[in-house]
Amino acid sequence: MDNMNTNEEIEIDLRELWRVVKRKIWLVAASGFLLALAAFLISKFILTPQYESTTKIYVLNKQDNSTAITYSDLQSGTQLTKDYMTLVTSRPVTEQVIKDLGLDMKHKDMAEIIKVSNPQDTRILSITVTYSDPFLAKKIADAVREAAAVHIKAVMNIEQVSIVEDANIPDEASSPNTMRNTLIGGVVGLFLAAGIVILIHILDDSIKTPDDIERYLGLSVLSSIPIQGSLKAVKKKAKHKKSYKNKENYSPSLNKL
Repeated sequence: MDNMNTNEEIEIDLRELWRVVKRKIWLVAASGFLLALAAFLISKFILTPQYESTTKIYVLNKQDNSTAITYSDLQSGTQLTKDYMTLVTSRPVTEQVIKDLGLDMKHKDMAEIIKVSNPQDTRILSITVTYSDPFLAKKIADAVREAAAVHIKAVMNIEQVSIVEDANIPDEASSPNTMRNTLIGGVVGLFLAAGIVILIHILDDSIKTPDDIERYLGLSVLSSIPIQGSLKAVKKKAKHKKSYKNKENYSPSLNKL
């Protein structure tokens, strides 16, 4: 067949989709509530709280024994900052920390809880340790700082690594964020339910209205019979007739004298 169009065009009426979602608003709201509740319970009672402890060091690369810091020191230090950050989480440092603290961990596990950052245009390294025990998080951060300082000096031939800030004992957990997780769960539940309702509506190609006949079959509708209304009227009339017959068949007992 010539000029056959195999692509089906689907017209989407946003107002119609809104009406579809509105009719199922109770389902959408219930989905949002249930997912929000699930996220709250998981965050509050299942996920293990994590604490962050941060320590900072300053890496100084002196060219001579003088106490003055030259421009070359600053420039080379900035360029080598990424190298220092890599050395902090290297195997010699993590294994030394595990040995010093007697931890039952492996290099990979230790490296995963260490995060190293560098404020822009500085040579200060922030070493943050995330752990389930706040006191042990501080101990690990301090141990990482000490081991990293020794390793950086040995590998990069650095003369001085100064302590900018000792690790802190965190007062509150950094994660999970219960309020944020609950809000995200609720929003995801709302959009998920609304998306499913809309998808079911779009994929439903059954004939429901005269417009559907013109859309799917390409036929013009001359007239329509309100079958649904007629059926309701018939059922109501049959029910009324049955009730009337029951009244006729009812004969109350006579009171004996």
